[in-house]
Amino acid sequence: MSIQIQMLGTGSAFAKRYYNNNAMISTSKQTFLIDCGITAPLAIHQIEKSFNDFEGVLVTHLHADHIGGLEEYAFQMKFLHQRRPKLFIANTLLEPLWEHSLKAGMTQPGIDCIEDVFEVIPIIPAQAHVITPELKVEWMETPHIPGKQSYSLLINDTFFYSADIRFQPDLLQSLVEQGVHTIWHDCQLEGEGEVHATIKELLTLPPSIQSKILLMHYGDTRPEWDGHTGPMPFINQHETYSIRP
Repeated sequence: MSIQIQMLGTGSAFAKRYYNNNAMISTSKQTFLIDCGITAPLAIHQIEKSFNDFEGVLVTHLHADHIGGLEEYAFQMKFLHQRRPKLFIANTLLEPLWEHSLKAGMTQPGIDCIEDVFEVIPIIPAQAHVITPELKVEWMETPHIPGKQSYSLLINDTFFYSADIRFQPDLLQSLVEQGVHTIWHDCQLEGEGEVHATIKELLTLPPSIQSKILLMHYGDTRPEWDGHTGPMPFINQHETYSIRP
């Protein structure tokens, strides 16, 4: 069975129409979240799923559109389902996630640390980690906000999930040369690319790379851009895609 990936949302941090850019990725036996932002709980409800359907979550970085739903996820799992979901997170992000994002809202009798609500699996970046026998993921540190660590995900050596990243043409070229055949890339449709890659920048890539890219993390003006993104199609919210080997 191929790996399946479905976007709970495909929008930028400020998008309202498309929700936060979060995903769920499924093997033959288990399903995981990729990030869990502010809109994730509603998106999960709208596709008639429960937090209990997920084995755990893979975190890319600590902006609220990527981790703002973790508090509800943890509370629901502890008090409704009596289970600690797995939290796969780069070891560099673990302490700030608890100390600066979750601690204030979650600390109470019975919850004194992040391990009380999650089965924490710290990830060493730049090393492949076997999530399941079917799913291998490498957290690759990539530039987003200066001074804040952020990671893209290389899945099964062939599928690159950018999360939030500035334009990195040399990295994309290197990935393709290493055998990556599919790149899901964030895409800022207007303005200069200070913290995200812009469509203007992505359209400067060689056709051999553009042909491997699908676009996510876009703004609410997406309909105005249909047909104007070269060979790079938009990823659709809630549509299921297969990750081929």
